Amino acid sequence: MAGRPRSELAREAILKTALEIVRDRGFAQLTADGLAAAAGVGKQTIYRWWSSLGEVVLEATREFARQVAAPETGSLEGDLAALLTNTFRHGRGPSSMQTVLRGLMAQAQLDPELAPKFAVFIEERRNVLRGVLLRHVPPGHHDDLEAAVDMIFGAMWYRMLVGHAPLDAAFARTLARLAAAPHRGRGGRDAC
Repeated sequence: MAGRPRSELAREAILKTALEIVRDRGFAQLTADGLAAAAGVGKQTIYRWWSSLGEVVLEATREFARQVAAPETGSLEGDLAALLTNTFRHGRGPSSMQTVLRGLMAQAQLDPELAPKFAVFIEERRNVLRGVLLRHVPPGHHDDLEAAVDMIFGAMWYRMLVGHAPLDAAFARTLARLAAAPHRGRGGRDAC
């Protein structure tokens, strides 16, 4: 957005505080006044840099997500299990990134300006997963790659939104095993 340059300290305080509020109290409890007071900035600072509170939370989530590593273990199943375990580790408990992601998903359904920005974030995360798959699946076997990405993300989002079962290391290993199974013996780089 146009205006004065951002103070990096103020920006970091706003992003950190927004995540804390949403994780601890839920998206509905995030207000511009409350965020500004807790971050030690003026409310006008928030709206100078972001057009909505959803965009603040989305930027904070994007920065947080960049910390989730996609390690190389030497096998497709191992790489998927490691990535998903790292991802799910931040999703446990009432004060978790699950709360933030559920709130963003809901806001994206209601805010037509936030929706395409949230879609870009989701595609960035899909690209990380896609990159893991591409490291191991040989050319000529990529036709079901998008379905594998959908399957993994679909299972994650289903558990996150419905809450019927945990997103934990055991589920990460199960998803990794199921996603890697069709690629066993296809001649990729340590396909499984």
